[in-house]
Amino acid sequence: LATGPRQNNGVFYEIRTYDIKPAKMKEFLEVIDKCLHFRTAHSELVGFWYSELGAMNKVFHIWKYDNFAHRTAVRHALANDKEWQGKLNSLILPLVEKQYNEISYLVPWCQLGKPPKEGGVYEWVTFQMKPGGPALWGEAFQAAINAHINTGYTRLIGVFHTEYGLLNTVHVLWWNESPDHRAAGRHSAHEDARVVAAVRNSVRFLESQQNVLLIPLPCSPLK
Repeated sequence: LATGPRQNNGVFYEIRTYDIKPAKMKEFLEVIDKCLHFRTAHSELVGFWYSELGAMNKVFHIWKYDNFAHRTAVRHALANDKEWQGKLNSLILPLVEKQYNEISYLVPWCQLGKPPKEGGVYEWVTFQMKPGGPALWGEAFQAAINAHINTGYTRLIGVFHTEYGLLNTVHVLWWNESPDHRAAGRHSAHEDARVVAAVRNSVRFLESQQNVLLIPLPCSPLK
């Protein structure tokens, strides 16, 4: 199926989602915050969050790679890194129930952004679009995203289109000052005719949507 245009370089993002054993979340977060530097010594971490609303006992982390050869080299180095194996990996694996990873590209019209300040919250929105890729729904989807940006209540961090994983999946990462600020902004957006029109056009191609409120870890570059 046609996927439409994407960024010109080979950079991609590995999105990892872990389900943590309910009684072990506190322990998991403490280990990550203390020992994540053993992992970030090998490749660039974009952000690390845990779920607060919309999903329970989940963590999300995003890693940036120059290309697939880069990822292969990193995975090989990790397999031979005794400190990472012994001081991080061996401690967190017993705390994890399930792991899932996706390879995604930023959509061509989006660059990875940063929040204006620290201390806010993030919203991870997953859209499952109809088969056909951005060649089918990309223009309408972009218009809906831009309509929300133009309201000014939220800050776009990134739009990721999955290449490996469940296809026709788009993840959108937003930043807000607080959950209440986000709620007030959403209320205003729903009364904005421009937003309503753009969303109405985009949802023709939508199959499902899930929103998760995320809290960044202290060790997360995005926080």
